[in-house]
Amino acid sequence: MSNLTVAIVAPGDMGHAVGRALKEHGHTPITCLAGRSERSRRLAEAGGFRDVDDMKTLVAEADIILSILPPASALDLARETALAMTAMESFPPYVDCNAISPSTAKAVGNEIAAVGAPFIDAGIIGLAPGKATPRFYVSGADTTPMEALDGCGFSVVPSGDEPGQASAIKMCYAALTKGTWTLHTALLMAAKSLGVYEPLKAEFEHSQIADLGRMEARVPFIPADSGRWIGEMEEIAATFREAGVTGGFHDGAAEVFRVLSRTPFADETRESMDRSRGLDEAIAVYVQHLEIGEG
Repeated sequence: MSNLTVAIVAPGDMGHAVGRALKEHGHTPITCLAGRSERSRRLAEAGGFRDVDDMKTLVAEADIILSILPPASALDLARETALAMTAMESFPPYVDCNAISPSTAKAVGNEIAAVGAPFIDAGIIGLAPGKATPRFYVSGADTTPMEALDGCGFSVVPSGDEPGQASAIKMCYAALTKGTWTLHTALLMAAKSLGVYEPLKAEFEHSQIADLGRMEARVPFIPADSGRWIGEMEEIAATFREAGVTGGFHDGAAEVFRVLSRTPFADETRESMDRSRGLDEAIAVYVQHLEIGEG
């Protein structure tokens, strides 16, 4: 495989790990850090990225562009990139890898297709490269540019000819994983507020020990990601409604993440979070940020 210049916006937890894996397999990851946070700059350095001056330079140099960022920013980035492509008359394949609904994926694709660039819809499932081997589900008229990166620290799985199909897989998957985490969090907050947290937890120790273990492993550490996961839950709710299924489950999940985003733990990052924090401590803090009667 020839060396490819792969633009990744932005080098966050997943993006920088993908870039690092690509670099380890002989490719060149680039990004544009203008306006990005100091944390993004640190992660880009850790991932071996080369920083370029602006989006015009990025699209001119890239063989392929991967959009990996919070879902609320997906459409804005597509529009910004489309303008840069037109200005530079450079139209590399654009891969949206964000946790967005099929309708949002199609809207992103329309922005890219309108300027004549190839569009690939992608949904990432699994932990970042280095921790695991995530799967990039891809769909669209021609997914071969992304398939060329298969095995570079992640797997690429073709999943249909239409934009939106890959995103639909991601949405339904995250509906289970993050949806379950928020259900766990919500019921524990309710029990604490109702004064039955300890007896409920004792019952879980008796009859739901596996689920209690999952609560202890995950619930104390969700706030660090809560802000960006609000939008993902809203996208899942929209996906369900598009399919004729109630979106209420994940409207509620978004509200749980809003509560967690108000806690002091939300100021942590995955690098700085207190891994010694226990479930009891976390729930005691979470309930202090409930707005009783909300929802």
